[in-house]
Amino acid sequence: MQDWQEATIKSLVAVAWADGRLDSGESEVVEALIDAFGISEADASGLREFAATEQKLDDINVSDLSAHDRRMLLQHAVVITFIDGAQSDKEKDVLMALIKKLNIPGPEALRLLAASESRAKKLLAKLN
Repeated sequence: MQDWQEATIKSLVAVAWADGRLDSGESEVVEALIDAFGISEADASGLREFAATEQKLDDINVSDLSAHDRRMLLQHAVVITFIDGAQSDKEKDVLMALIKKLNIPGPEALRLLAASESRAKKLLAKLN
């Protein structure tokens, strides 16, 4: 597993834990990324073990993420916050912390958040 893959998945796990729990839908997103990245079973097991307990963004190293990877991570993080149907205040706070950690400039971050939130809501509407 490459460092950027690990940082992406671990960051999303921390975002998923923002509301104090990891829901099945959030776990499915993590599993989908493990599969999409072609992560070995040994590394996947480690990521699953990591996801099994509450995680915080402060403990995740994102220094290996490119500018593009950082923006993609933020967009995926927004989707994760809507997986259970609504975005909590704690999840919004974690997204703001993620933006700061990723060093995405304010105006750009707001555009990414708005576009990602719109996409997430459309996806949820299709599922319901």
